[in-house]
Amino acid sequence: MQIPLLSDIVIIFGLAIGVLYICHQLRIPAIVGFLLTGVLAGPHGFGLIGAVHEVEVLAEIGVVLLLFTIGLEFSMKSLWQLKRSVLIGGSFQVFATLLITFLIARMLGQDVGKSIFLGFLVSLSSTAIVLKLLQERAEVDSPQGRIDLAILIFQDVVAVPMMLLIPLMKGGEGNVSGTFTMLFLKGIAIVVLAIFSARWVVPHVLFQIAKTRSRELFLLTVVVMCLSVAWLTSSIGLSLALGAFLAGLIISESEYSYQALSNLLPFRDLFTSIFFISIGMLVDSRVMLEHPVMVVLIILGILVLKTILAGGAAALLGYPFRTMVLSGLALSQIGEFSFILSKAGVKHGLLSGNAYQVFLAVSVLSMAATPFIIAQGVPIAALLMRFPMPVRLQTGLKRAPKEPVNNGQEIPKDHLLIIGYGLNGRNVARAARSAGIPYMIVEMNPVTVKKEKAKGEPIYFGDASQEAVLEHVGVHNARIMVVAIPDPVATRMVVASARSLNPRLHIITRTRYLPEMKPLYELGANEVIPEEFETSVEIFSRVLAKYLIPRDEIERLVAGVRNDGYGMLRSLSEEATTFCSPSFCDYRLYLPDVQICSLRVKEGAPIAGKTLAQVGLRKRYGVTLLSIRRNSEMVSNPGADTIFLAGDISILVGTPEKIAQIQHLFESGSEEIAPS
Repeated sequence: MQIPLLSDIVIIFGLAIGVLYICHQLRIPAIVGFLLTGVLAGPHGFGLIGAVHEVEVLAEIGVVLLLFTIGLEFSMKSLWQLKRSVLIGGSFQVFATLLITFLIARMLGQDVGKSIFLGFLVSLSSTAIVLKLLQERAEVDSPQGRIDLAILIFQDVVAVPMMLLIPLMKGGEGNVSGTFTMLFLKGIAIVVLAIFSARWVVPHVLFQIAKTRSRELFLLTVVVMCLSVAWLTSSIGLSLALGAFLAGLIISESEYSYQALSNLLPFRDLFTSIFFISIGMLVDSRVMLEHPVMVVLIILGILVLKTILAGGAAALLGYPFRTMVLSGLALSQIGEFSFILSKAGVKHGLLSGNAYQVFLAVSVLSMAATPFIIAQGVPIAALLMRFPMPVRLQTGLKRAPKEPVNNGQEIPKDHLLIIGYGLNGRNVARAARSAGIPYMIVEMNPVTVKKEKAKGEPIYFGDASQEAVLEHVGVHNARIMVVAIPDPVATRMVVASARSLNPRLHIITRTRYLPEMKPLYELGANEVIPEEFETSVEIFSRVLAKYLIPRDEIERLVAGVRNDGYGMLRSLSEEATTFCSPSFCDYRLYLPDVQICSLRVKEGAPIAGKTLAQVGLRKRYGVTLLSIRRNSEMVSNPGADTIFLAGDISILVGTPEKIAQIQHLFESGSEEIAPS
């Protein structure tokens, strides 16, 4: 029996393999390859596909799975933190774009209805493309990523009333106020249902399913939850994609979200590829060939307009210029929901056949350009920042860098700089506060800065990749800087700026993946902590614990793996140490078998009350005492008559084995030291 859809799928993926292979060789993003595949296979290309409608249905499933997996990686707490960005940034971007497009269309002779409708089409951006690219670049949690996500969420929500208004633009009748009221009430009910399910229903259901140890049952349950919520939102007039995102949020509140995500990733990638191919199938390439100048001018106009207005939304939220440019460029294309609106516009006579094809050509080309635009975002931002502009616009600072910090208080010396106040930044700040180490924080989220400053935290708003911001928080006097931001590109810029300002600064930075380590070392980082590596260490230590391996042996193995592993990772860049001098480079590069550690003298320890000569650390144990930290003072180069006091922190150097042999001297209740 002949199955038309099956043969069409074979043709689509067979052609996609060839096109994607060529794109890979030419370093062209995969999304462009999928769009080109659709153009070639579609009815306006070689006409290889017959079941166009069926392919569009599969494409809808792709959008649903994409938004569902994005919701899984998010959380309701994170979404609630975006409420200000959604309401202020999203509404500004949509309504400002709509207004300017309306005015331009009216100047070109369009009537009021068509002008408003064109504003609808231009104001929406591509949720699928932007979020997929942000995921690939690990920038969803970056400042620009969070702004883009907030605006995209608002766009998805506002697309529904736009759809309801389309019939009225041609004189359609209906109870609009009643429809909106009912839609609003249904939306509130969906949100309440989602919160209730996330807290009480879904965790319990998934726990019962997980107890069966059946992968098939778990996968089916997750898929049914996703499609059910998407179907429910669609049935009340909201979008499928919004429902899928909500379903992902619901499951993300349980401990089974990562298992659900890993199970769905292959299906997501498969169906989202069909989505991009289906968009390419809509395009009539003859329109681009017949009107190339007009198409190019419209695309450039839309890209510039949307970049400025989306960047303006970021500025309205208080973010600095670099974030404005990056978030604006990411949202400069026309979105997939515009295609849905355009079909309704054709049905109601708001778009003619030729105008519809021009719109499709402009939309697809703007989507195809998006990967290249986002990839060039950082150089474009750097180029624009060379032009003169107000300091506050450029850096995000609310006062000039030369003004004193903390109302005239001096910046502390030898302090710790913490860049980013997420989970890692908070933990570092907490540790520094407990140890009495002076520290200052730089954060780009203005809401977080305002909230934490009210609690007394020494936190300041600004883009730490800008030298003016680092100077504002005393980078010249700092001893250590910890970069704990999730944006890999911004991390590189911060490291480079800090290293150029303070060659003696010890820079510790986190990174998500191992390949990101080499450029960070080359830019001047002293230590790079890859989350991927640390996760593997934590996993194997827990595995050993389950096999009842003694804790001290596990700690010894962990220490050995870290020493060997980080030594191996540092060798990724032969030039990694060229930026520093031997006086402050990592001593392990020169003395690989020696470590420096600190031990606190506890009350009642054998070493307490005795002099360095009486203990004989170097003579008896082969360990050298470098200094003693007593309260807030440092005793450097202690002499033989230096007395160890309870509470002292001793800085020691020696081999790991020698250090381990003397640890009992610093513990209370150990045997007394025999006289020398």
